[in-house]
Amino acid sequence: MASYFVLFSAIYVNIGRVKQLLTPFILPIALLLIFCFWNIIQIVPLPLSLLSVFSPTAFSYYEMVNADFGTISIDVAQSKIMLYKTISYLCFFISAVMLCNTMQRIRTVMLVVTFVGVFQAMYGASEVLLNIDNSLIFQLPIKAWATGTFVYKNHYANYLLLCLSMGLGYLVYSLLITQSSKSSKQKLRSFLNTLLNGKALVRIALAIMVIALVMSRSRMGNSAFFAAVTIVGLLSLVLIKQRTKGLTILIVSMFIIDMFILSAWFGLDKVKTRLEETSFTQETRDEVVRDSVPLLKDVALTGAGMGTFYTAYPKYTGEDVDIFYDHAHNDYLQFAIEAGIPATIVLFLLPLLAAYKCVRTLRDRQTPTAKGFAFGALVAIIGMSVHISVDFPLQAPANAALFIVILALAFKVSDRKFR
Repeated sequence: MASYFVLFSAIYVNIGRVKQLLTPFILPIALLLIFCFWNIIQIVPLPLSLLSVFSPTAFSYYEMVNADFGTISIDVAQSKIMLYKTISYLCFFISAVMLCNTMQRIRTVMLVVTFVGVFQAMYGASEVLLNIDNSLIFQLPIKAWATGTFVYKNHYANYLLLCLSMGLGYLVYSLLITQSSKSSKQKLRSFLNTLLNGKALVRIALAIMVIALVMSRSRMGNSAFFAAVTIVGLLSLVLIKQRTKGLTILIVSMFIIDMFILSAWFGLDKVKTRLEETSFTQETRDEVVRDSVPLLKDVALTGAGMGTFYTAYPKYTGEDVDIFYDHAHNDYLQFAIEAGIPATIVLFLLPLLAAYKCVRTLRDRQTPTAKGFAFGALVAIIGMSVHISVDFPLQAPANAALFIVILALAFKVSDRKFR
């Protein structure tokens, strides 16, 4: 309900220019609307004769109970819940592009997300360092890794990844605004000013979040973040014209300070050990993917219904999998199974287009805020695309909502008319 209230409020405060604000973003909004529409189609009752043509898998479920009508979704209740979530994400997307209508507001978003991440980092790390038996939020047992206000450590790591990306975006912005300085003395003065004023708090915030990210012991969460920073950092050195030395120093410092010093103190060696010691025989995630391929073949066109993986998967589970999996631990695969391959392609065109917009913004736009946000958004998109290949962070509403806002503002800053 909060997302609907935010959308109605955004429309109210921008009454009279809603069309003007949304017209540049028709394509991404249309992609989300198409996906929402397909979610609705999945729960509409159809005659079994028609259902047998489009979804033989769903037909087999309803035929067993001698029903006259059936739905593409094999679990309508779960699909309705996912529909409400999808509509909420659409509301967040539209609200973001309408309300963040100045560069100052874009910078405010980056700062707010950064310091929300700091709260998560400090809370998650403190629970582990203080040896608390049960978490303050869910009263769950505290283990040897940080989870913050999340139940699952990989969701926590993914959320920190998104917050870190916004902090990096703000730092890039702060360094780019010094590029108009001409003399070496002026450049040095501007760079020192950046370090000594309030922006230094952002750098400290990044260090705190990196510590917490490593303390989460999330192998792919850490790998996705550092891979994304590496890729975007190198890419930005090519794309950003008239780049500053401060930007180069920032990228280098992320590796030297965060990974090799701070992270080593707080457990990067343990993450590395887990990566080295984990074998294919110790986990069954690979078997889940293996067993899900036949399921995907059966529902490739229409999907089994959003939110139905845990209902559909047990029928295909192999004998060597003795753990109940309610998610595929691969969001690409899970979306394809639940929504069907065509609808999944439509949905994943959204981050793909956003990444393209970010690259163009880094290359073509001169506005420091736009370039900074594009840098951070690209880190978020690449990091998320890596992480969801082995886990399911997009199934967590907090992560999905923040990611959709980042995508919305990536489209926003790419608009040349937005200054």
